[in-house]
This record gives sequence, C-alpha cells and structure tokens, in this order.
Amino acid sequence: MSELLSHSLTMTDRDLRRLMRQPWWIVVTLVQPVVWLLLFGPLFKSIANIPGFQATSYIQFLTPGVVIMTAFFSGGWNGMATIDDLNRGVIDRLLVSPLRRSSFFIGHVLQTSVSIVIQAAIIVVLGYALGAHYVNGALGLLVLFTAAILLGGALNAVSNGLALIFRREETLIATLNVFMLPLTFLSSAFMQQSLIPHWMRVGARFNPLNWAVIASREAISSGTDWNSVGTHLGLLAGLLVLCMAFAMASVRIYQRSI
Repeated sequence: MSELLSHSLTMTDRDLRRLMRQPWWIVVTLVQPVVWLLLFGPLFKSIANIPGFQATSYIQFLTPGVVIMTAFFSGGWNGMATIDDLNRGVIDRLLVSPLRRSSFFIGHVLQTSVSIVIQAAIIVVLGYALGAHYVNGALGLLVLFTAAILLGGALNAVSNGLALIFRREETLIATLNVFMLPLTFLSSAFMQQSLIPHWMRVGARFNPLNWAVIASREAISSGTDWNSVGTHLGLLAGLLVLCMAFAMASVRIYQRSI
C-alpha cells in the first residue's frame, strides 16, 4: 500500500508539474462555464417564475450544474495527455519500470481533482457574486466539490483508458463527443427535472452527470434531503471504482497490442 501511495504521488507530482507549465489550460477550460453563468443566467432568469420551479433564482439553480459540467469535461478530456505520452514513448517506458500500473491512473485522477477544485472554487465565487447562495455553508460546498471530484475522476479514468485503446486523438475526440454532449443535456443541469420531457427524465436517472448535479444542488439548497445526497454520492463512488477497473483493463489491452 505504501508503495502504491508513493508511486501515485510521484505520478501526481509529474502531472501537476506539466499543468504548471501550461496554467492557461485552467483558464481556457473556465471560458465555457463563465459564459454559461454570465449569458445563460440572465437569459433564462425568468424560468424561476414558472410555477413549480423550486429554486429562488435561476443563478442559484444553474451554479452547481456549471460546476459539475466543468468537472465532467475536465475529466473527460484528460486522455489527450495520455495520447501525448504515447506519442513520445513515455507510456512504454513506464510499463517496463517498477511503477505500479494503477498509480498511473490514480496520479491522473488526483491531478484532475486539483484542477477541478480550483475551477469549482472560481465558479462558486462567481456564482455567489451573481446572486447564488449556499444554504448549508461549508458542508454543502464540501458535497459539491466531492461530487465534482468523483464524477471528474470517473471520466478521467475512462478517458485515459480509451486513450490507451484508441491511441489516436481524432478517435478519442469523436468518441467522447458522442457521449459527453448528450449526457450534458440529458440531465437537470440546465432545467429542473420535473419540467423536462418524460423520456429525458427516464434517461436522467441513469446519467452519472445528473447524479452529481442532484447531490450538489441538494447540498447547497434549503430543505436538503441528505439521504438523496448520500445515495447519489455512493453511486458516483461506485462508478469511479468501475471506471478505474476499466482503465486497468485497458493497460492489458494495450500491452497485448504491442
């Protein structure tokens, strides 16, 4: 266990150093969520007047959704770094080293978690400036950050696993776009679940992004259903374990192909 921890932290340090050499990446990934808050918030603010809409304002409703979507895409695009490592021969050198295989993915997940925390903190502050309130204070924000990290970590593992299988940027981008964009809109990130079409509500029940949105939105709103929060966080934790298992299987698939 100590060896796994040591190797994982080494990989995390490597990935963080690479991120520090390109700090603009965090800024670039924040452009879209800031646009969502600054444009979607005012554009759809009248939605809060719809009978049955539960949030006091649309910004209050939208902010946790934007945090989760940012984590979703940050984790999903992390596989591009693995493609770069493949092209430079880094992966092959790691595979013949004493490095524990799982530490490669754990390192990526931890590095993504750091990025997600920074991005989420900026979005939370911006949301507050625009009128969002976090009723349960630090506890609610802790749940929000935890949901974002679990979802981002799961997507990170899937993305890196697919990168080892596909080994081409074009294929990875196309595959991720096919799944990530529909999952974004097949959720309650932009609209209250009771107000979307029935078939979309059915699909949203099985959508991990929606699990994270529900948990985070419940945690920062009044009348929190903590059983629902715990259930959805548990589902996200289980998903992360499954995605890590897939990532580990992708290493064996890669090794058999070379």
